[in-house]
Amino acid sequence: MPDFLEKFFPVVYRKTRNPGIDGNYCKYDNQGLQLFTSSLYLAGLTATFFASYTTRILGRRLTMLIAGFFFIVGVVLNAAAQDLAMLIIGRILLGCGVGFANQAVPLFLSEIAPTRIRGGLNILFQLNVTIGILFANLVNYGTAKITGGWGWRLSLGLAGIPALLLTVGALLVVDSPNSLIERGRLDEGKAVLRKIRGTDKIEPEFLELVEASRIAKEVKHPFRNLLKRRNRPQLVIAVALQIFQQFTGINAIMFYAPVLFNTLGFGNDASLYSAVITGAVNVLSTVVSIYSVDKVGRRVLLLEAGVQMFISQVIIAIILAFKVKDHSDDLHKGFAILVVVLICTFVSAFAWSWGPLGWLIPSETFPLETRSAGQSVTVCVNLLFTFVIAQAFLSMLCHFKYGIFLFFSGWVLIMSIFTLFLIPETKNIPIEEMTERVWKQHWFWKRFMDDDEVAAVTNGDIAKKNGHANGFDPISQL
Repeated sequence: MPDFLEKFFPVVYRKTRNPGIDGNYCKYDNQGLQLFTSSLYLAGLTATFFASYTTRILGRRLTMLIAGFFFIVGVVLNAAAQDLAMLIIGRILLGCGVGFANQAVPLFLSEIAPTRIRGGLNILFQLNVTIGILFANLVNYGTAKITGGWGWRLSLGLAGIPALLLTVGALLVVDSPNSLIERGRLDEGKAVLRKIRGTDKIEPEFLELVEASRIAKEVKHPFRNLLKRRNRPQLVIAVALQIFQQFTGINAIMFYAPVLFNTLGFGNDASLYSAVITGAVNVLSTVVSIYSVDKVGRRVLLLEAGVQMFISQVIIAIILAFKVKDHSDDLHKGFAILVVVLICTFVSAFAWSWGPLGWLIPSETFPLETRSAGQSVTVCVNLLFTFVIAQAFLSMLCHFKYGIFLFFSGWVLIMSIFTLFLIPETKNIPIEEMTERVWKQHWFWKRFMDDDEVAAVTNGDIAKKNGHANGFDPISQL
């Protein structure tokens, strides 16, 4: 919004009023503006280390409440900001909320979901993220039309609504059975498991969770345990997914959609309108993922999306190379529409694949003894590279120009090859059976599944089948 830029980033404001100063591709290149965006993710990265312990010691529910508190305070500071320092502090608090929420919510969803719908239910997390992006774009479009210079305050302040929804929602739900059992509250865990499964026949699953919790408690250093040979496949894939997710270029496009469209020659209103369109495509495509992920599988979605994203980005780069001049605001209407369509094609592919699956696959592949630590590493890597892209994108756009899309398309090619050879299918496989049915069967990762090391993990299945017959009660071992 011009009023926002004029108050906090006057240098950028002057360049947008006179594109001839730096040209279209460089008029938003400003470290302060990039820091405003990226500071949230750096704060989230730091908060994740603390969130790992709160999810394990205090539970998933209380961690979500902590996230809600940070969100609410951050929104208040942003909406009332009088200078750049106050604005950045508000963003940092919002980032803390992101760190705690991203740690707790995917774990919570994976642990309460029945196996047959685990993928779809977990993707609801990503769906709500995309809905939030769409509403943010709609709010920006509406508040940009408010005269008097206070529309940006309303835009930032309305973020308090989802913050309140998260807080109230966390107050209304119960903690997951896994979390309750992990903290020794067996009766509560059993009652919650019975309630969410809708049946009294939960004894086998309950004993399985108890045994998994017993094994997890024997792990004194979960982060160190992540580096053990048997846990390396999950760790490598989780880290790779987060790096690749950011190097698709999606967050650069979604963060700066109005800026990007304005750079390509769209007017202010057209830029915001186009951002709303891409936000809507993002939501609808994520819904597609919810219904397809447990039917066609994770690998198919990732590979198909790789082809779709690669082609659309290469074509966008070709159009921009020939049709967008650095010191001209003119982009032929036909080409402008084609660019929007291609960006929507790219966004749709990401939204039903790398977006939700980047969170789903790590949350369902780590065993219980390293799940909290694994999720923490996953979130940390994601936020680190989100920070890198957010801080660098406008400068990269200035220097690479249309080549920025070729840069990201090259990464899409690399991640598609990685998926083809190294990411196994986890569709409809219970979390507790991943070792036997996924990692031990994979052509490459099976070499990391040494029988001696895995025995400690798979003993839970033996105990579950034979424990009571041999006089062993896993519950008494907690």
